[in-house]
Amino acid sequence: MSLGPRLEFRQTQSLVMTPQLMQAIKLLQLSNLDLVAYVEAELERNPLLERQSEPEGERTGTGEGEGDAGAVRERTSDADLDPRAEAAGERDVRDERDGRDERVSDWLEERLDTSRSAIEDRLDTSMENVFPDDTGREPVAPMPSSEAPAYSEWTGAGGGGQDGEGYNLEAFVSAEISLADHLEAQLVLAVSDPVERLIGLNLIDLIDEAGYLSADLAGVAERLGAPLATVEKVLAVVQTFDPPGIGARSLAECLAIQLRERNRYDPCMAALLAHLELLARREFTTLKRVCGVDDEDLAEMVGEIRRLNPKPGLAFGSGIIQPVVPDVFVRGATDNWLVELNSETLPRVLVNQAYYARVQKITRNEREKAFLSDCMQTATWLTRSLDQRARTILKVATEIVRQQDAFLSLGVQHLRPLNLRIVADAIGMHESTVSRVTSNKYMATPRGIFEMKYFFSSSISSSDGGEAHSAESVRFRIKQMIEAESPDDVLSDDTLVQRLREAGIDIARRTVAKYREAMRIPSSVQRRREKQAAAAAG
Repeated sequence: MSLGPRLEFRQTQSLVMTPQLMQAIKLLQLSNLDLVAYVEAELERNPLLERQSEPEGERTGTGEGEGDAGAVRERTSDADLDPRAEAAGERDVRDERDGRDERVSDWLEERLDTSRSAIEDRLDTSMENVFPDDTGREPVAPMPSSEAPAYSEWTGAGGGGQDGEGYNLEAFVSAEISLADHLEAQLVLAVSDPVERLIGLNLIDLIDEAGYLSADLAGVAERLGAPLATVEKVLAVVQTFDPPGIGARSLAECLAIQLRERNRYDPCMAALLAHLELLARREFTTLKRVCGVDDEDLAEMVGEIRRLNPKPGLAFGSGIIQPVVPDVFVRGATDNWLVELNSETLPRVLVNQAYYARVQKITRNEREKAFLSDCMQTATWLTRSLDQRARTILKVATEIVRQQDAFLSLGVQHLRPLNLRIVADAIGMHESTVSRVTSNKYMATPRGIFEMKYFFSSSISSSDGGEAHSAESVRFRIKQMIEAESPDDVLSDDTLVQRLREAGIDIARRTVAKYREAMRIPSSVQRRREKQAAAAAG
């Protein structure tokens, strides 16, 4: 076998993941909020990009026939604008270089009488009634630049007079109060000892957003160098604060605090709180024996517990709830659905070609030329990618509506089984592209707002050889049957399987149990106990 160098020509095809292709794929799967943030970052970084919503006259270099970039029209004096012409919507610009006389408005030539008597005649009152609290001797010192108003200087809050006048009441009323601020305000009134107040502030900082204290009191006492009894004493004071149940270390303690507030905490209720796991499993027979009560008393106690708040701290929400903004709107009626994009979620950007042409003429070195070329390439790619993204979303949404028209017309029970391959083959795209398009995208339909992934569900074969059923429609059927059951006829999983097969759905018992647990529906034994207890109480 001889080894030697040689030249060969080969022609092959390969998919190269360029940076632009990778960014286009990332852009396709972004939600509308992430897309807006990405476009805002590109607008700040790239000088050739601009928003389409800006007025044409305010864009730099977008008008045709404009002069050089440095040719800026300036006013020759403060009297360039005639108020009478401006009121009529016209602008009269005077230029001394053209040899025309500069005219001054009549109202500037008028001299106002600033005497005390003339001012009092115009105001129809005396000078003492205008500013009674202002002597005019000591001017108000401007606020240093390092100092900021208490709230917003645009609303006037914190920027009132020295006597407390001029504050914006709405700014104080609408200010959101956090859970920690609410508890600290009560701590100041309830505890006067500085040491205990310091311990209380530390305990409040350790309370989570649900209102529970998860820290160990022994560790808190060791860290603060205070006796454990003092820490427990301060915690007992904090647990009396509003909302009831705050500062608890367990669910049972949280419920006990609220029951004490309502004067409903007795030995029977204490025994019930000590066996909450039995209540979760609906073992009412065992609970009656442990608590020493009958059916009616137990039902009343359970109803009392259900009226309590297991997470009292959530009344002071710390986060802003962002509503779902649909990407696609579906309107119309049966067999005539109109699918359109939500224009509010589509960022509109343009490439400023005129500005690019001007700057290109004054580039001085290769570095500036390379930067300008890179900005132009990125801007062009972004505008094309946004347009392609919108077209792809519309195409996928239209096919989904065509496939699930029965759901839009008749309801969830008529949702058809659908997968990515069916949609991809129908529109001539790859499955991965359809998957990226439907991620974090929402569709507003006459039946509500749904994520696009909702319309894709696995199929369950039919028992009579007919059309397959969607898994989501089967879940809906199971939920409907369980909600319609009576206390004397609670449906077991085997009974549900039998009824579903009678309806033409071939499903296994373990699948029914899996769907039931996913919908957080208890077992038939637990449902029977709960319904019997509710019937006995009623």
